[in-house]
Amino acid sequence: MKICPVNENSVIIYFAGTHNAKPTPEIADEIARSLSIIQQEMSACIIDVVPSYTSVFISFDLMTIGHQSFVQRLQYVLDHCRSRQAEEAELPLIELPVYYGPEVALDAKVITDHTGLSFEEVINIHASTLYRVYAIGFAPGFAYLGNTDQRIAVPRKKTPRLRVPTCSVALAERQTAIYPRESPGGWQIIGRSPVSPIDYQRKNLSLFEVGAKVKFTPVSKAAFLDMGGAIFPEGRFPEGRSPEKQRFQEGL
Repeated sequence: MKICPVNENSVIIYFAGTHNAKPTPEIADEIARSLSIIQQEMSACIIDVVPSYTSVFISFDLMTIGHQSFVQRLQYVLDHCRSRQAEEAELPLIELPVYYGPEVALDAKVITDHTGLSFEEVINIHASTLYRVYAIGFAPGFAYLGNTDQRIAVPRKKTPRLRVPTCSVALAERQTAIYPRESPGGWQIIGRSPVSPIDYQRKNLSLFEVGAKVKFTPVSKAAFLDMGGAIFPEGRFPEGRSPEKQRFQEGL
């Protein structure tokens, strides 16, 4: 672990020692535990905390604490965090239902052609893996989950879709994710969840937090619909479902 200055009121913590290290479940665990204690112990002087795959960016209030004092305090807190790791509660497990049917698995053929597997095999592999939230970004609630099994690693699209349907579950390289809302996107769509990653009852608006464990559970079409899921053609949403699209069309 290394604390490096960014400017007069911000630092970045590299938990793997370097900026280009690969993420691992162990690093995700350490970041999650560190975030918890940093926010508990230093919230009075922190402005923002942005976790990523192997690092955490922190900006702080210079009116409250000086740069050197902040770094010293942060180092103490992190050392204290490491000594308390065995006492920390188990990180949460988030189980998400997914319908992998042909109406919503928009890139099933692309994925099977690339992997050489049947789509049923792809589903079984995807749903049998326990993922970790490595980072949250791109859009509110969009969590980068890894690592997928190497057998279903697929590249991003060369030309992204202009509109990926809300709650689409997708693959890209050794990662998987769920799109929290309709948006452009270049990941390969494998299915759709009836559960939105956006939770307005939470402080950070996201169902996910860095370090959390995530598992996908296949469900039938009937169960998907019963849980509030919606099936519609790619790029076409029922009236009123996508205000962004309505505003886009009005501007044409």
